[in-house]
Amino acid sequence: MCKLYLMKKNFILLAIVTLSCVALNAQITAPKYVNEFLQIGVGARSFGMSGAQVASVSDVTAGYWNPAGLLQLTDQWEFATMHNEYFAGIAKYDFISAGKKVDDKTAVAGTIVRFGVDDIPNTLDLYDPNGNVDYSRITTFNAADYAFIFSIAQDGLTTKSNFVNQLKFGGNIKLIYRNIGSFANAFGIGFDFGTQLKKERWSAGLVIRDATSTFNAWMFNLNESAITVFQNTGNTLPENGLEIALPRFITGGAYHGKWNKKIKGEELSYLIESNVQLTTDGQRNTLVSMKGLNLDPNLGFELGYANILFLRGGIGNIQRSVDFDNTQYMSFQPNIGVGIRLRKWFLDYALSDVGNQSDVPYSNVFSLKIKI
Repeated sequence: MCKLYLMKKNFILLAIVTLSCVALNAQITAPKYVNEFLQIGVGARSFGMSGAQVASVSDVTAGYWNPAGLLQLTDQWEFATMHNEYFAGIAKYDFISAGKKVDDKTAVAGTIVRFGVDDIPNTLDLYDPNGNVDYSRITTFNAADYAFIFSIAQDGLTTKSNFVNQLKFGGNIKLIYRNIGSFANAFGIGFDFGTQLKKERWSAGLVIRDATSTFNAWMFNLNESAITVFQNTGNTLPENGLEIALPRFITGGAYHGKWNKKIKGEELSYLIESNVQLTTDGQRNTLVSMKGLNLDPNLGFELGYANILFLRGGIGNIQRSVDFDNTQYMSFQPNIGVGIRLRKWFLDYALSDVGNQSDVPYSNVFSLKIKI
């Protein structure tokens, strides 16, 4: 067991050192929105609460939101899946996850996320060698982003600090694969770290995503036909390179309460959580926007009846927008959702951007979870 731990530790250190050395000798770019598909969220419950999850998440989706929350799994196995579509069904967003409670102090999970556009027409060879249009030469390709997330959570630290001893810790190893047909692909690796603290009805959480920066190594494979078309149309030929996703910090607090009154003998519970996301990759259109630091808050709530029916709501994506007459206004994205529990089965639904208060189109989100 000790040898296995040391092997894992040495592997992680070797990966970090190797990537750091490669970064020093490669063409590196650190644009905004690198691997942004991993910031969409998973689970209709979280969508209904506008993504306010890091402090209270306690199911298998914690592998995405905050790996420390996996320690709150109540069953030996837990599975979750979600399917969502964007841009009138053009883009597909899918998620599947499995988690296991190893013992009272350890939990693990595996998560797969895919965001892709399929069957894109490839018209590079539309013209035959004689210059005639030949529609039979049109082929299709897919452009998709994949993330494979491996999570582990650990409890039971023993230190001289009582505060540290109450913390639950978790970490992720993220493997990224991005593919644009036969033209290009990228491989990446990154690490997330999270912690949770729960005391009576209060809980708090902190997640550092891309803690050591996530590296994507891009490789392009263009044939002569594609190169000719790119040059004739004034496009710059892409070059192999390395891009990095800089760290982002998400912190939050939550309160779990119960109403004094009952309905038909059953209790009403409620959860209120607020998160603040801090990004470091350049100025963004957020509530607090600066060149090197941006703060993006969100707020969510959940009202539960007999731990069977749930009503959810939230506000997020607060931005400054400009109207057609150049007047500025503050936009936000309100979300609502419902959930039902049937023994070990959980079915959740969320409707985003209620009332069209945001520039982001609304979306219907469904997810399913089962405990075994």
